[in-house]
Amino acid sequence: MMDRRELLKSSFLSFGGAVASGTLGSWFPRTILVSARPSTEPVVQTSLGKLRGAFANGVYSFKGIHYGASTEGSMRFLPPSAPKPWTGVRDALEIGPPAPQDRELSMIVKGRELFGDFVGPGQMGEDCLVLNVWTPSLREPDKKPVMVWLHGGGYAFGSSGIPLYDGSNLAAKHDVVVVGVNHRLNIFGYLYLGRIGGEKYAESGNVGMLDIVLALQWVRENIARFGGDPGNVTIFGESGGGAKVSTLMAMPSAKSLFHKAIVESGSQLRASSPEEADAIARKVLEQLQVAPDHVDDLQKIPMAQFIAALHLMGESFLGAGPVLDGHSLPRHPFDPDAPATSAQVPMLVGTNRDESRLLIALTDPTLFSLSESDMRTRLRVSLQHADDPKLDALIALYRKDRPNATPSDIYLAIVTDNGYWTSAITQAERKAAQHAAPVYMYLFEWQTSVQGGKLKASHAIELPFVFDNVDKAALLVGTGTDLQPLADKMSAAWAAFARTGNPDHAGLPHWPAYDTSTRATMIFNNECKVVNDPGKDERLAMASLPRS
Repeated sequence: MMDRRELLKSSFLSFGGAVASGTLGSWFPRTILVSARPSTEPVVQTSLGKLRGAFANGVYSFKGIHYGASTEGSMRFLPPSAPKPWTGVRDALEIGPPAPQDRELSMIVKGRELFGDFVGPGQMGEDCLVLNVWTPSLREPDKKPVMVWLHGGGYAFGSSGIPLYDGSNLAAKHDVVVVGVNHRLNIFGYLYLGRIGGEKYAESGNVGMLDIVLALQWVRENIARFGGDPGNVTIFGESGGGAKVSTLMAMPSAKSLFHKAIVESGSQLRASSPEEADAIARKVLEQLQVAPDHVDDLQKIPMAQFIAALHLMGESFLGAGPVLDGHSLPRHPFDPDAPATSAQVPMLVGTNRDESRLLIALTDPTLFSLSESDMRTRLRVSLQHADDPKLDALIALYRKDRPNATPSDIYLAIVTDNGYWTSAITQAERKAAQHAAPVYMYLFEWQTSVQGGKLKASHAIELPFVFDNVDKAALLVGTGTDLQPLADKMSAAWAAFARTGNPDHAGLPHWPAYDTSTRATMIFNNECKVVNDPGKDERLAMASLPRS
């Protein structure tokens, strides 16, 4: 299984809560201020104050809602707190600010030809604890399923505010409430200062995750006023977002705040150790020229200086993420087993057939033209614990079903399976072993025609189909008559799972739960079908490789 840092580093390109004590103003009246007929300027009373949204095409939208107070200055690196209540009516009409991040990271720049600007609109800032809500109803008794989206980009960058993540179609077509969350990232969200700064910063390595917990608390307190059911909340995310879902399942503070979980191409099994995280923190302090005994000075440094430091550090911080700090995260997400705190939560887990192709295209295009010798050299690095006989056997196995494959094809297939597919299977196996709630597996195989077809079923390709936003993603999936039928099937499966904990619906064959005896897996393509243990020989070969 791929090292956690390497998995997150390769996941960065996707689209990828302090536990606030108590509740957010549960004593406020639960009055919904809407007329019997849809208003183009609906107003909703939340636990903190009134919000004005918009109504269009059968969907109400409320954007840029602050679920947490600003995290700048003296609140930097500390657990989040709820905003202060307000009087009057606040507009919730525009996407809120993305979290501070390096917009000029070379891989982000290269990715714009496929995704556009996936950092999202708005001015970056530390007052970034915002969320967006899309709903087909504002009637509190409706109790519609709630789907809370956690964006990708590893733990380093991204935003829930990009057009691809617009929840209008999911809400309108499938009668669900969609919520997208922004939270702290990179240095601001995952810089572990517990060993340098003591108890004050004990949870600093996980404050980005604690932001999400606070957002889920806001959902629990307020989503009924947007037509949602606080007792039926699904968290879902892709790449880094899937890793965040995995981590939340092991956080005691998140227990009971969500009831179902979907992990797309981001099965995180382990968190950083305190030793690893402390070493990164000391490098950051050195870069910023802050002495360890003056750690509080970090709260005074301008945001722009932190971003400049991120840029100078390049990719070295991309692998940083949640820390096994003994406080907010007392155990690894899914190692050595599935966490007991979320045992009753059904899961849907899967990956794409050719995950690594997008990541390779945006980092080192020469990997599409490897020689046989280059392929073997690179695989020795990727599979560092495999000796030459095992490596030869593995290459021969992958060639068996790919007789026309180039050395690059073999390399990319092995790297994808060694990282994404192996981790997803391990996560599903450990979840199924609890015998407490079902887990469902999928494999996305539909291939995009963009970039001359070289991306195939790569990382992030499934996102336009999940959100039913294929019309917003021509750069990534192209155009064609096969797009919408697949989007109908996949988005309906996600919504069905959110509604009942089972992804079955009339547009798909029966989708059995996953177990180690049959390993039933839904294959998403122009023809969707269930296959038992797809790629069995490759799975067994990967499982036999020595691991660190």
